Amino acid sequence: QVQLVESGGGLVQAGGSLRLSCAASGRTFSTYAMAWFRQAPGKEREFAAGISWHQRNTHYADSVKGRFTISRDNAKNTVYLQMNTLEPEDTAVYYCAAGVVSGSPLVHEYEYWGQGTRVTVSS
Repeated sequence: QVQLVESGGGLVQAGGSLRLSCAASGRTFSTYAMAWFRQAPGKEREFAAGISWHQRNTHYADSVKGRFTISRDNAKNTVYLQMNTLEPEDTAVYYCAAGVVSGSPLVHEYEYWGQGTRVTVSS
């Protein structure tokens, strides 16, 4: 069992940066692939970034590639999403998820989800 709690969301101007954190409880955190998804108002939840359990593989949606960086610290049971050069289109609730398939963009392949943290980017 893994419980996930996101933090770090907020309001930022376009061009700014935010760093999201996802703290996990449970001794098996380091065995899971982790990902960040986001859901904008009126839209489906979409994959943003993923990282393998051993940190060697990272995956990004085209819309965030070059601007977002996912990382994890297995000793701290935490995964991060550094978001730079934010755009109004990045406005969404961001969710942390744990699963077994690294980099999968499919919601149903993730077993555990956090409650989300809201990011609002003003123009």
